[in-house]
Amino acid sequence: MPEITELRSVLMDVQKPGRYTGGEPGCVYKEKEKVDLRFAFCFPDTYEVGMSFLGMKILYEILNQKPNVWCERVFMPWLDMKEAMETHNIPLYALESKDPLSEFDVIGFTLQYELSYTNILAMLDLAHIPAVAQQRAEADPFIVAGGPCACNPEPLADFFDLFMLGEGEVQLPMVCDTILQGRKEGLSKHEILVRLSRIEGVYVPSLYDVSYFPDGRIEKVTAKEGAPAVVRKAIIQDMNSQPLPTHFVVPMIGAVHDRAQIEVLRGCVRGCRFCQAGFLYRPMRERNADMLSEAGRELCDNTGYDEISLTSLSTSDHSQLEPLLDDMLSWTQSEHVSMSLPSLRIDNFSQSLVEKTTRVRKSGLTFAPEAGTQRLRDVINKNVTWEEIERSCTLAFNAGYTAVKLYFMMGLPTETMEDIAGIAETAQKIVDLYYSQEHPKGKGVQVSISVACFVPKPHTPFQFVPQDTQETLREKQQYLLRCVRSRKISVSYHDSRTSFLEAVFAKGDRRLGKVLLEAYHRGCYFDGWDDHFLYDTWLEVFRDLKADPAFYANRAIALDEVTPWEHLDYAVTKNYLIREYQKALEGKTTQPCNRSCAGCGANSLLGGGACFDYNSSVVHKNR
Repeated sequence: MPEITELRSVLMDVQKPGRYTGGEPGCVYKEKEKVDLRFAFCFPDTYEVGMSFLGMKILYEILNQKPNVWCERVFMPWLDMKEAMETHNIPLYALESKDPLSEFDVIGFTLQYELSYTNILAMLDLAHIPAVAQQRAEADPFIVAGGPCACNPEPLADFFDLFMLGEGEVQLPMVCDTILQGRKEGLSKHEILVRLSRIEGVYVPSLYDVSYFPDGRIEKVTAKEGAPAVVRKAIIQDMNSQPLPTHFVVPMIGAVHDRAQIEVLRGCVRGCRFCQAGFLYRPMRERNADMLSEAGRELCDNTGYDEISLTSLSTSDHSQLEPLLDDMLSWTQSEHVSMSLPSLRIDNFSQSLVEKTTRVRKSGLTFAPEAGTQRLRDVINKNVTWEEIERSCTLAFNAGYTAVKLYFMMGLPTETMEDIAGIAETAQKIVDLYYSQEHPKGKGVQVSISVACFVPKPHTPFQFVPQDTQETLREKQQYLLRCVRSRKISVSYHDSRTSFLEAVFAKGDRRLGKVLLEAYHRGCYFDGWDDHFLYDTWLEVFRDLKADPAFYANRAIALDEVTPWEHLDYAVTKNYLIREYQKALEGKTTQPCNRSCAGCGANSLLGGGACFDYNSSVVHKNR
């Protein structure tokens, strides 16, 4: 534990010291002498970002329900605190106990975003733990990771003992139990890792060799020491069997999303071809409405939150959404708790949803058409028409909304400048729609356009396509600005440089580990923050290490090529991804999973039967 007086002195001189103190309502404290395993849950970004992450809250409660395990939280210190800790030789510590990470048995990172990878190296450095797994001693903690970026963890393979593919609610406690048992039996770390590799969804990179062709493509990935040739993700078949968390740690300072959250379903039926999460979390599984309402009320009672968010990839696809909202309104109104549905779809936005979600407080309205023309929406399988956009906006304006935010992407496969102009045209049509109706005098409309640069991601039908070059993306951004002619429309867009780096590490292989380490040593961390992104330094590192970032980001992957993630199975077959990619090039759409099965393969995770009951008048989940 760092000296308390020294830590207090440091906290007096940094911004937002509440990030580093702990002691928030809902924290779990245990006597460390009475637990068998200590787990440090690390979020590789600031406190405010990490405390918004629902996954940490779920796993924090699950692990701490085990009497022999103590899970604590760790976040990446901001620049001033990092410098102060280095100056005063204060090792990175967990918020609950203030003990250094080196005293923990397992250190677990969540991999949410490729541009947080250097933060992981910074946190290990601050903890005085060697970053490279082969350089760590037997007494050092196990360094593990999970989350969506674990679907291609190869750029991080040098630094981690294992990765967990899929859903951690059952998997992570099993990993902890196996480590404990191995330690009791006196096994070496390597012997424990071999045993861990037998758990479904656990990938131990040191048990796999990778060979390359002379042109840099991967030749093959070979498993050894009994590790499975292909690692298959773990899932929870029945979401109703997994209790929802009802006790959150309530942050001392405002988190990015500071509200109660309940996960209404996992997965998505939509099949948008750019959306990695939509493929990683298949098949869709929902929780019962009565279970959700009860857990939401208990969570609000325990935390004091006056806002609750019904979260998922597509909340309005829940088959019991209307009964759920009715049930929740029976207590949210009387207790002055507002409800938000952040993942509403344009095509099932309704008058009823507007009325039920604005009873207590009206929140902002956001839609995601993703593309500006119907042709391109068909390419990406975004089954949304202008008529549906018009209908939804009309409902919103009639309900008193005067601001609409629209999310789009640019750089999508087959995109033309006509599609870019279509983004501006869509926004203008919404402005015109507003003024075609009667509104109180003096009330104007504001349409905000937010445009991300498309990043091709593993395990999606677009994993095969090259990313647009930065020059092309910048040209498209400038063209979009020229196409917008109304002061009622505002435009923001992502930095194409960060999107380029995101694509490099999303599709990268093990050879990028040395690039990450060298970039960190040259001062790269907080790469996702514009004011601390050292793009020129990154380019220097790639050049000095003779690594070509365009090989990963801007090169098409052949349909029969071995990808860096070929041996990691998320149950959606490669043949299906190829079929969807070819349909995209033809501009053909695929129906949502709950209307028609397209044979993606994810049903194998539920035992092989149909994921949905297609004979029912109201299509619903079998499980």
